[in-house]
Amino acid sequence: MSTILPPLWLRPEAALEEKSITDLLEAVTRLVKLPRKLMWLDYDSEADVLYLHFEPEPRSTHSEMRDDGVILDYRGNRLVGLTVLEASQR
Repeated sequence: MSTILPPLWLRPEAALEEKSITDLLEAVTRLVKLPRKLMWLDYDSEADVLYLHFEPEPRSTHSEMRDDGVILDYRGNRLVGLTVLEASQR
């Protein structure tokens, strides 16, 4: 027996899905411009921190905190990731 769903515009979760897709597409247009093509994203909603890694298991030797709340993580001279504080406010 198949389930008949109401039209997309009547489903509240569909609006959320559409908004999420729109937000994702806006981010994608910026992400593809980065020089590194492989990346991993983790978002901690409780801390409102976004982690962006350019290696599967980044191990940094040092970090630099910028004035805008972004922490750059390096291994030697190579940028291996960054941490964005207050990510949802950007």
